Amino acid sequence: MGSLERSKKKVQLWKKAIFHFSLCFVMGFFTGFAPTGKTSVFSDYVAASSNSSSQPIDQTLPQAANVNRSLIAEAPATIPPRPIKELEIPELLEKEEKEPKLTPRRPVIIVTPTSAKDRFRGVLLRRLANTLRLVAPPLVWIVVEPKTDSDQVSEILRKTGIMYRHLVFNKNFTDTEAEMDHQRNVALKHIEHHRLTGILHFAGLSNVYDLGFFDQLREIEVFGAWPMALLSANEKKVKIEGPVCDSSQVIGWHLRKMNNESDTRPPIHISSFGFNTSILWDPERWGRPSALQKYSQVCYAYHFFYLF
Repeated sequence: MGSLERSKKKVQLWKKAIFHFSLCFVMGFFTGFAPTGKTSVFSDYVAASSNSSSQPIDQTLPQAANVNRSLIAEAPATIPPRPIKELEIPELLEKEEKEPKLTPRRPVIIVTPTSAKDRFRGVLLRRLANTLRLVAPPLVWIVVEPKTDSDQVSEILRKTGIMYRHLVFNKNFTDTEAEMDHQRNVALKHIEHHRLTGILHFAGLSNVYDLGFFDQLREIEVFGAWPMALLSANEKKVKIEGPVCDSSQVIGWHLRKMNNESDTRPPIHISSFGFNTSILWDPERWGRPSALQKYSQVCYAYHFFYLF
């Protein structure tokens, strides 16, 4: 009897232990699925996006930031931009009003005839190029020469760093002056054909310039003339030729030599005047409808002086 009762008590104890163990296991298992005291940022984000698809997701971000500030940084507050007028300082505005407005420079077109007969042509070309290189742009240098086998002029022009146009013609001359006139005509026809706009000046290779001359050249509206000093090495004298002006109109010319023949025009130097190149292709604008047609075979640049 005693042994049976003891065995029954042992069985009951084991049943109670297994029941308590099973009960604790089941409670612990379901407790793991229960929500904790702290809310999760990820769970709030998913719940908000799944419950209402019409609301923007950004609305949940401030709530999550309030719960856990260490995970999401607060967005900086945006300051609305102030109007520009409120930021402007009256002193700066007054300075801007006092500053002169910049105006673009007028282009300058320099025409230079050359001849292969001149043994100092290379030296004089480099000297004139060094002067033109110092002139403020825009500037175009048109160099004309007869057709030859030598490429001396081309090599010099390529190394100058100046905007240039090299013109070549195929015609023989025995008179040097007639050849120079033809070269200037070639340049003028090129300017007229391509309608190059600017103030034109005929620069000889032997000319010497002050840089301020080109600033004054840009001030010409239609036609301009200026005095020119001629240095005579043999006579050791300096002779000056120049216009006689009445206000802004040229009414005469100071000449070093004047022929008494009535049909001979005074020998005005080609480098002593300049003009606006638009006269070549738009003469009606300046009131000269067909003034240059009869001078098509000669250097009609000379006749600009007599037209004005």
